[in-house]
Amino acid sequence: MEMHEITYGQAMPVEGYGPGFFRVAGDVIEGPMLATGKRAVSWGGLEDEAALLALKDEIDVLFLGTGPEMDFAPKGLSERLNAAGIGIEAMSSPAACRTYNITLSEGRRVALAVLPV
Repeated sequence: MEMHEITYGQAMPVEGYGPGFFRVAGDVIEGPMLATGKRAVSWGGLEDEAALLALKDEIDVLFLGTGPEMDFAPKGLSERLNAAGIGIEAMSSPAACRTYNITLSEGRRVALAVLPV
């Protein structure tokens, strides 16, 4: 097996997470978080659709972390994001962080919206 170092260029991957927080670029964000390759901010959770829809010109896919366990995205949210041209993939928050980091390292237009574990 050949190992390759992951590089992110100017992008900001998730460095860590724990009970109630996420760490990105050395900053700790308490509670739900929304991240793109350029920034990471506190997010209002599943009811804060406006913040997600505002990304429609910046991203192609949104990874939705549903907390410690995998759950489905709310149907209405999925429909509105798809109508805006944003694909959505729901998974547990740990899996969403890992998937986001990998696709971010590939230079893809992705975002991460995660609920804390």
